[in-house]
Amino acid sequence: MNLRIGSPALACVIPMLVAASVATRAGDWPQWRGPFHNGVSDDTGLPVGWSATNGIAWTAPLPGSSASTPVIAGGRVFASTAETNGNLALYCLDARDGTRRWVRQLGSGDFTIGRNNLASPSPVTDGQRVFALYGSGDLAALDATGRVLWARNLAKESGKFAHMWNYGSSPLLLDGKLYVQVLQRHPPTYKHAVDDHPERSSYLLCVDPDTGRDLWKHVRATPAVEESMESYATPVPHTGPGGPEILIVGGDCVTAHRPDSGEEIWRCFGLNPKGQRFNRIVPSPAALDGMVFACCPKRGPVLGIRDGGRGDVTASHAAWAVETITADVCTPLPYKGRLYIVDGDKKEIACLDPATGTEKWHDKLPVTAILRASPTGADGRVYCLSKNGEVVVLAAGDEFKVLSTVALGDGPCRASMAVADGRLFIRTASKLTCVGRK
Repeated sequence: MNLRIGSPALACVIPMLVAASVATRAGDWPQWRGPFHNGVSDDTGLPVGWSATNGIAWTAPLPGSSASTPVIAGGRVFASTAETNGNLALYCLDARDGTRRWVRQLGSGDFTIGRNNLASPSPVTDGQRVFALYGSGDLAALDATGRVLWARNLAKESGKFAHMWNYGSSPLLLDGKLYVQVLQRHPPTYKHAVDDHPERSSYLLCVDPDTGRDLWKHVRATPAVEESMESYATPVPHTGPGGPEILIVGGDCVTAHRPDSGEEIWRCFGLNPKGQRFNRIVPSPAALDGMVFACCPKRGPVLGIRDGGRGDVTASHAAWAVETITADVCTPLPYKGRLYIVDGDKKEIACLDPATGTEKWHDKLPVTAILRASPTGADGRVYCLSKNGEVVVLAAGDEFKVLSTVALGDGPCRASMAVADGRLFIRTASKLTCVGRK
């Protein structure tokens, strides 16, 4: 079902005087999973090892805890945070030295459930504008100077987000359109989600980044029930045999959608083989070489799905399922022809053949704490970050090889590492650390 909407109630609309879309340059990290939407950067010259006294370019305070990954473009670092005073803020830092350029409060709400607060979604940027989304429903666009271009609140328009652990999906900026995924429980039963909007639906929303107005809204129905309706994943662009797609995971299935209309192209079940009521999804989907990958929750298998097809492709395109490794939180990393899966609870990592699911290797990570950050691939290496701030650098290849370990501390650490301009950007509990050349 598609709904075309003329104009929502906007908190603020300021006409755009610049071009609708500005390409970010090489070396940027403009979205949660980077320039290619898969956790991979083509930067080289990255550090392998460092210490508190050697190899760190700068460290900047970043008040407030968040699982939001910083994004970097045009010499600026943007980071969302939930400050201790209840403000939901967006910070802009100078990427060269960490100097704070500006801070803007974009919402409020001091509400934390488990490990998630209202600042879990990562911002996105096109190099000229930055778009920030919060679990309060606040969605805003700002220019590089911090001027608010438009703002609206999705929760006030359509009801508070109905997720047990707070909303956590990051927006997707793609080809001049802004996409927001809301896969939630309906009807809402959580106290924090009850308001005067009794009806809810799960949907993919497409927004005009120039004005903040809706272009379309695709309601995504599935047979999932209760908490299994909920997803904390982020939509991922993919080019299938029939052209561009947006991949979504949650509600017991993976679906592919047309970017221009939201129309569903195909869906594949298998994420909840036992029909559980509490199988929420956290890891986002990933894709490589004609395959789409999704991780079943609650110690379920990793699935490999051949792309293409139309309608329900479960019987025809489900290619393999691996049960020896699972990822309940960390998103898979497709890198250099291999698929890396991090089991954060067991502190393990495996390297799979993406075509067959065959394990190339499977080993323990040398960390003392669980992992919640997704792995990052760059410069022939795989970078992992534990909750205690332990960085493990692995060689990307057909054998398990630890190149270095670094103890940053300052946990809990849940944000994934970003790569830009040959440097690593690592968010810990109270600060942002830039590692590499000064």
